[in-house]
Amino acid sequence: MPARGKENSKYQGQKWIRNERRLAIYLRDGMACVYCGQGIEEGIRLTLDHLTPHSTSDTPDNTNENLVTACVSCNSSRGNRPLADFCAAVAGYLNHGITGSEILAHITATVAHAVDMTEAKSIIARRGGFSLALAALRQQQE
Repeated sequence: MPARGKENSKYQGQKWIRNERRLAIYLRDGMACVYCGQGIEEGIRLTLDHLTPHSTSDTPDNTNENLVTACVSCNSSRGNRPLADFCAAVAGYLNHGITGSEILAHITATVAHAVDMTEAKSIIARRGGFSLALAALRQQQE
């Protein structure tokens, strides 16, 4: 039997989701990590996190409502911890007076918004590709 994660290797990296949809989710989430709040203007690398981790299901839930923008640090440190537990941990290490419940409420409100695929496609087309679109958006944020 293959090691956990090996059977889902086609879902690793950035190839499991189209760039337009990835950008649309980043835009919905304000180009910032929903957990710690760091944005692209700080130079962080954005990733997508599954609110319900792959490890808790045989089939990855890649719906927009299950995907949020996360910085690499938050995404890799979350692992398969329950969302509420991880939000509490983030609130503790941020030490900004925000609670885990407030982070969780922010995430719930964020995923309730629709993603704008048309806008994401337009930005990518105008900028000549996904990486160039992210670079342009980073410059706009600074």
